Parts: sequence; C-alpha cells; structure tokens
Amino acid sequence: MKKHIYLFAIILATSAISIQANAQYRTRVYVRGGYRARPPMVKKQNPRQQQFQPSVDINLGYGLPNLDKNELAIFSNAYQGTISQQGPFTGSVDYRFSPMMSIGVMGTYGKVSAPYYDYSSTTNVPDFTGKIENWSLMFNMISYMPSYDRKVEPYLRTAIGINNYTQSYLDAGGNKAAIVSNPSQLAYQASLGAKFHLSKQAGLFLEAGYGKYIFSGGLSLKF
Repeated sequence: MKKHIYLFAIILATSAISIQANAQYRTRVYVRGGYRARPPMVKKQNPRQQQFQPSVDINLGYGLPNLDKNELAIFSNAYQGTISQQGPFTGSVDYRFSPMMSIGVMGTYGKVSAPYYDYSSTTNVPDFTGKIENWSLMFNMISYMPSYDRKVEPYLRTAIGINNYTQSYLDAGGNKAAIVSNPSQLAYQASLGAKFHLSKQAGLFLEAGYGKYIFSGGLSLKF
C-alpha cells in the first residue's frame, strides 16, 4: 500500500515539475545572445472605453403613432370615426456616466381626437368629439450595446413614470356628451434603437418599441 502511495506521489511531483518547466519554456523567446521573457499580453480594449468621458446627452424627437389613441373611450351606442393625432413630441436629458449606460429623465407631449357617431345617425356630422391631451414624465435609462463602430451605437431604452391626462367628450355646442374615467397614470416606454454620430457633439437617433410610441427619431446632442 505504501509503495502505491509513494508511486502516486512521485507521479504527481514529476507532472508538476514537467508543467512548470513547460510553462517556463513557453514564456521565453530566443534572441541573439540568450533568452528573454515574453512580454505580457495586453488585452485589446473597445475604442469607446479608451477615450470615454462622461457627458450630458439631450435627445429631441417625434414618435409615431401616438399610442394614447388606444385610451379613447368606446361606447355601446356610438362608433368612433377617423382618429387624428399629434405627437408625441419627445425629449430627454441623460447623464452618461459610463460607456455602456446613462440615466436621466424623459418627457413626452401629444394629443389625439376622434369624432363619434350615433349608430342611428344618417348624417356625416358627429354627435360629439373625444379629445385626449397628455404629458408624461419618466425615469429614463439607456443601456448601450458593445460596438467597435464609433459612428453607430445601438442601445436599449427603458423608461417608466407617470401620465397627466386631460380629456373631454363634447358635442357641437360644447356640452359634455359623456363622462369617463381617466386612463392609467402609468407611463412607460421600451425601445431598441441606435445613435448615428455626425460629429463629436451631434447626431441622429432612430428607435422602435412600445409604450408611448412605436417608432421615433430625432436629434441627439452631447455636452
């Protein structure tokens, strides 16, 4: 039994010496006059990480469609006509504290309206019109994806906050035709997008997602 233990110990010691010798051999390179140690490997860094400086980013854009249109009321005795919409106009101020992330605030503003017709109506004149005006304020976080192209930066936007609605359903005389409860006060936006840098201080952005809008684009400024 002891012989087996001694033999096993000798094999382990021999293997360790062999590995160490092999490692020393691999870490040396031949030069005229002898050997010298191989220089340590230097990990290649993303160009954004090498030259990154914190910044304040301002983004101004316009989204389509205005998804507040989904908040217009549905009535059992009247049908909805063609919806008109404005916005949402979007704006955000973000502090980019690392190459991969920024945090800030995002706001939106927009309007939607639609005529309503009684099912028994025989004219093209709406019985009343519904309108919704909305402001939203959200906490905004942008996560940038790895990219070696300095001109294009893909990112993921997640924003959540509150809605402030003003809505009305009025007839042609300005009288209330219906009273409905306000839509949800929860505002959110999740988007996948990209920034296209035209210069060090300015660029464009495009994104697609869901929440306040499906598509959006606009101007991005860096300070």
